Amino acid sequence: MEIPYFDHGSNLSETIKHSSERRKMSKFRFVCRKIRNIILYRMAFFCPLNSWRIKMHRRRGVHIGKNVYIGQNCCIDNAYPEYIFIGDDVSLAGEVTVVAHINPYAHFKNVFESRVTPIVIEKGAWVGVKCTLVPGAWIGEYASVSAGSVVNKKVPPYTLVAGNPAKKVFEYKDQMAL
Repeated sequence: MEIPYFDHGSNLSETIKHSSERRKMSKFRFVCRKIRNIILYRMAFFCPLNSWRIKMHRRRGVHIGKNVYIGQNCCIDNAYPEYIFIGDDVSLAGEVTVVAHINPYAHFKNVFESRVTPIVIEKGAWVGVKCTLVPGAWIGEYASVSAGSVVNKKVPPYTLVAGNPAKKVFEYKDQMAL
């Protein structure tokens, strides 16, 4: 979905008006939702208990399956949490960043597209510490993302990827004891 470019010159009331219209909700509802999301995001970021982190992210709108682990200090998109889909049995190590949108200043409109794109992490996937998932990232079933990697496209199931941008290291479907 295309979103407007960041406009530094607009005032707060214009920003609220445009954002609420884009999301098809009242200004009051948009502001309340934004404040709630910021509070829940910060609480989840520092929370020492995984079960509470999961509950807070679900309340923000992140789609989270069963038996999921989200490490401390994970940054899950604050502007568009509803575009994040995490399947069952997924593990996100600490300090993972998941961002479903890119919203540059308007003077970059001929260089970068301003958009929001879902991020999907399928069943059984593991994302290592300090990884970054950017718009369009899709982690396949039981795939692994090595620590510090940046994922910007689809990772096939049962595959280990590493690097910036993440590239396939090897496949391990035959080695899995499922």
